[in-house]
Amino acid sequence: MTTITRSNRADLVSAWGIGVGIGLIALQLTWLVGARIASIFWEAPVGPTVAFVSACLVGTIVAIVAGRRLARKIATHGDVA
Repeated sequence: MTTITRSNRADLVSAWGIGVGIGLIALQLTWLVGARIASIFWEAPVGPTVAFVSACLVGTIVAIVAGRRLARKIATHGDVA
């Protein structure tokens, strides 16, 4: 097991921060595209709501997956550069 040092902990926190940022980008893109597509099928209150809920799910999943991948890479290799 790898010991967590102060700089290693900072790298792990930054990895999760980057994962959250990637998730927010995925949320925004999914919301924009989903709202456009959902407006074809549903009217005003339902379409944007479906698009936003879908975007929240996609953004959360992408943030977790990206953060976990980067954190594992840092824990294994010590650096992602």
